[in-house]
Amino acid sequence: MIGVIVMLESMGAPLPAETLIISAAIYCAATHRLDITWVATAAAIGAIMGDNFGYLIGRWLGYPLLERKGARIGLTPRRLQTGRFLFLRYGGVIVLFGRFLAILRMFVALLAGANHMPWPSFLLFNALGGVLWGAGYAYAAYYLGHRILRISGPVGMALAAGGGIMLVCAFFFLRRHEARLTAEAEAAAERELIQSGEQADR
Repeated sequence: MIGVIVMLESMGAPLPAETLIISAAIYCAATHRLDITWVATAAAIGAIMGDNFGYLIGRWLGYPLLERKGARIGLTPRRLQTGRFLFLRYGGVIVLFGRFLAILRMFVALLAGANHMPWPSFLLFNALGGVLWGAGYAYAAYYLGHRILRISGPVGMALAAGGGIMLVCAFFFLRRHEARLTAEAEAAAERELIQSGEQADR
């Protein structure tokens, strides 16, 4: 179940894969009814498979269709423009670390395919990112869950409150980061249009 949901989200479906992995890992720590190794493995495999399917879909559909239909899955024209800008500037690094950013995780594979990123490079960076993200989140949540469950009283409450504050701060940081990246992408697109116009005039 975990692997399927992670796979579908990686293909562009708006599903809470990250929340599911963290919840499953905490469940493992609290009850020991589920093996954390299976959770981490399912998350990593689902991420890698989903991204590969997403890459093929993006490669097949291309930018024209994504521009027309992408808004239905949250891939707005501004996000498409941002994605193109990021791939031109950073390439495989976006595939590797894009999974850790909520604004890119669902779309990075589609954008990689639409940008015709070489598949061997995509496969390498995607596999590394999938393992780091899937297994990393699972084991980190499992470890923290174990620690918090062993602490009671004011210290435990303080840790829980601190974790909640960190999540809220992370949300606003990502939203601000998305706005900055979008502004940079739009500025780069404007520069390209100006340069194209100047070359045409010549």
